[in-house]
Amino acid sequence: MESEKLDNLVRVGKLKVEPPDQADFEGMVNSAERRLQDAALELLSDDSRFSLAYGAAHALALAAMRWHGYRSENRYLVFQCLEQTVGLDRKKWRVLDQCHKQRNLAEYEGHLEITPQLLKELIEITRELLRLVQDMGPVSKEA
Repeated sequence: MESEKLDNLVRVGKLKVEPPDQADFEGMVNSAERRLQDAALELLSDDSRFSLAYGAAHALALAAMRWHGYRSENRYLVFQCLEQTVGLDRKKWRVLDQCHKQRNLAEYEGHLEITPQLLKELIEITRELLRLVQDMGPVSKEA
């Protein structure tokens, strides 16, 4: 899936090549599944649900990148590479990027404004991302 773009990011120092590991991949996917399940609990605050869904989306995006044999030190970059790693539509990974910016505002400035629409989109996109990552199958030893 356009590994040339990922290789270019390696050349400019934005990504690192690292052999994928099945146990790490499964751990990230399992963690994401639990977080996504909890994010669906409407008895939780929207802030908590957002945090859980964002964490699930990030774990899945990282798992997809690791499946391909890459690692990033930048949280935002794993979302921006979803088009290459799992074929996620650009509009959808941009929503995840927007969520990343919201997360940073909350984390570093204590300011979190989550609209019900953004939370709904985040959960829906993360569910789709879970299916896409699960469909990747076991990691290849040759990545």
